[in-house]
Amino acid sequence: MQLARVIGTVVVTPKDGNLHGVTLLLIQPIAPSRTPVGKPLVAADSVGAGVGEEVFFVRGKEASFPFHPVDVPVDAGIVGVVDAIDT
Repeated sequence: MQLARVIGTVVVTPKDGNLHGVTLLLIQPIAPSRTPVGKPLVAADSVGAGVGEEVFFVRGKEASFPFHPVDVPVDAGIVGVVDAIDT
């Protein structure tokens, strides 16, 4: 799992039918120090995150698991909202 900050929403009209009802968010991966690392990416939201929130996300086939039994065609998925980070 990786940390990220939600920086925007993504709206698409033509899309794969299995994405119907799935919210897509633009996220910026962050380090534990909360500084940006890497490029922003689009992730499917399975937890109801919002712009400005810190989240954790997964990549790969595991990104589609929260949407089971629908086989959602994504390779990044938000699986939790960060409440606090203690270092």
